[in-house]
Amino acid sequence: MKDFKKMFNFVFQTKYPMLTIDLSTIAFSTIPGIIAGGVGYYFFKTHIKNENNRRNYRMLQENNKLTIPARLQAYERVALFLERINPSQLLIRVKPLGKNKEAYKALLLNTIEQEYEHNISQQIYISEECWNIIISSKNAIAHIVTEVTKDDSVHNSQELREAVLKKIMDSTPPSAIALSFLKAEVQKLF
Repeated sequence: MKDFKKMFNFVFQTKYPMLTIDLSTIAFSTIPGIIAGGVGYYFFKTHIKNENNRRNYRMLQENNKLTIPARLQAYERVALFLERINPSQLLIRVKPLGKNKEAYKALLLNTIEQEYEHNISQQIYISEECWNIIISSKNAIAHIVTEVTKDDSVHNSQELREAVLKKIMDSTPPSAIALSFLKAEVQKLF
């Protein structure tokens, strides 16, 4: 290093005899500039990042003003759907057309499916997990109706109504579980 320094000073002094520059002088004069440039770069980068975050936050607020009402309406419609397919409500609303239990089962399952199809577009506003729970609830209710229909002690549509009601009285209806989950998800919005 000393040899390089001597050679540099010799060459530099030969061409420019009036100037004598030491490498340490060059280093000490450039280090503050490099530090100032680094600090400036850091603050500029931080400022740009903060501005982007602020802009994104404003956009999110504007989007929420538009989407929150639509999402709440979707949750309301899905809550209504769950109430309508609740077996106790469904059996009161959908009366058997005759005594045939298979025909009544088909009517109940068709009603559940129509309610579902009427509200299927609401899934775009609801989380995937919540929508899956709603579908599971719908399928569980259809399964209960189907299983009770297979029972040999059930002979007609009136006995089918009573047997389904008795089965759901023993436990919480799937639609009530899904409705609880739905309410919890709505609470997360606020």
